[in-house]
Amino acid sequence: MALATLLLPFDLTLAGALPGDDADWELRKESDDIRIYTTGLPGSDFEAFKAVADLDASLPQLMAVMIDPESCTEWVHNCTISRAFGDGDFNDRYAYSVNDMPWPVQDRDYVIRIRTRGNEDAHVVVMDLNAIPDARKDNDDYVRVEKSDTLYRFESLGPDQTRLTWIQHTEPNGSIPSWLVNSLIVDIPLESMRKLESVAQKPRYAGYKLVFSPSGELVDVVKSEGDVE
Repeated sequence: MALATLLLPFDLTLAGALPGDDADWELRKESDDIRIYTTGLPGSDFEAFKAVADLDASLPQLMAVMIDPESCTEWVHNCTISRAFGDGDFNDRYAYSVNDMPWPVQDRDYVIRIRTRGNEDAHVVVMDLNAIPDARKDNDDYVRVEKSDTLYRFESLGPDQTRLTWIQHTEPNGSIPSWLVNSLIVDIPLESMRKLESVAQKPRYAGYKLVFSPSGELVDVVKSEGDVE
């Protein structure tokens, strides 16, 4: 498991300035075996959150959800629009999404680069999502988020169970009070984790398998031949 340790707790080299395990995390809520923590970041009025849960879904099922460009609207709380754009592949791709905000705050849109890495021996997949706001033209209907860093870490616990650790820090840009954002970052990951488990169990995400290169690096997730619809 030496390689697993190398990839594990949190490899933040791609994830921007996210806090790690040694940050001063405060447990804010625990429900349905989902734990939500928050912590402050120097120079920011907006807190980061960490959500941890053991989901009743396999690692391939969850990866199948994550590569679906429209799945954000199914499981991420308040995500109303989601689509892929540009050239990309499983390991490095791009997405555009919109998040609904409470009235009278204007909805936010995100332009995100998504990088995914894993190793066959480690049984861990790490995804880094970083805002690249200038990659698409601004939409006047929304406020473009200029700084957002997210890390998803999926660790297989068995054939049908996966531990997800989700760390995120976002500067929402525009006129929005920090107290409002800091109140939302508890319920958003909690509701999203619940939905993700349910969505991953849908029939269309069954029968997937992870694909590795000869050197053992994760390169794709595909539908098994016997399960192709």
